[in-house]
Amino acid sequence: MSITRRYRELIAGSCLAVLALDVLQSSAVVAAPPVDCPTRPALERLRQHKVRPRETLTQIAARYGLVSATLMGMNPAVRNGQVAPGQVLTIPPYNGIVVSLAPGQTIQSAAKSYGVKPDVLFEVNGCQNAPKTVFVPGANWSPVTGKPMAAGQIAVPPKAELDPFLRRDRYPLPLPAALKRAYGWQPTGPNKAVVFASGVDLAAAADTPVYAVADGTVAFVGVQKPWGNLIVVNHARGRQTRYGYLGTLNVKVGQAVRRGQVIAAVGNTPASALRFELRYRSQIGWVAQDPQPYLQAISGTKKPQF
Repeated sequence: MSITRRYRELIAGSCLAVLALDVLQSSAVVAAPPVDCPTRPALERLRQHKVRPRETLTQIAARYGLVSATLMGMNPAVRNGQVAPGQVLTIPPYNGIVVSLAPGQTIQSAAKSYGVKPDVLFEVNGCQNAPKTVFVPGANWSPVTGKPMAAGQIAVPPKAELDPFLRRDRYPLPLPAALKRAYGWQPTGPNKAVVFASGVDLAAAADTPVYAVADGTVAFVGVQKPWGNLIVVNHARGRQTRYGYLGTLNVKVGQAVRRGQVIAAVGNTPASALRFELRYRSQIGWVAQDPQPYLQAISGTKKPQF
């Protein structure tokens, strides 16, 4: 073999080696693990529930802390509101809908369409930059229109909490309290998992009296996670209030209560707060509404300490 030929072979081999190294490096970049995300994708956290005899859709939704519309959206077979024993339902980790993104649609544009924050939608879906399908928290399938609705659209009309009828209600604590936790979707816990707060936490010391905000009938008294001791009161006009993190309980199920009646005392819990929720009866069950405007309206001040 001539020296010139041998030299050419060595050069070709070196070029192939360099090319192979480039390919390996490129593959390593492509195969690199995604950026760490504080939230596991919601669509990887779906559960299954087999309907038991005499179970209702509302009962199943309540068991998982959801509204019925969420289960209807996830399970087309029960969009008539009826379930049958043996049916298997898909249960999401929290209220929301599954949406397939159209070509060119981004997390940002989807967030705008459904009225949620882009960063929340990004984290809920595992911090993916270009997912084809996303879970939209807070939005729900509507049994009225048969279409998805943006977050908050299933609540009662915005002016309902300003109705003069409601302004006669009594604040649930002796004085307007500081807001320790707001209503809605927000990160919580050491991993900053995004969860939905269906009410507000009002700062209150242990043994602070808790008042019924209006006349009504006690619908529930007992322990329910994550609120500990909980009292639920049904009121006129399809309203319901819920009081959690309680210590002493002064009422029982079925008892009629009057506006301003002491129904309990705040418990000695790490929360150091009263959990207060405002709900309205709708075609899909009891729907949570942000109670802050309502609390502002009945506190007697335009700018209470929220």
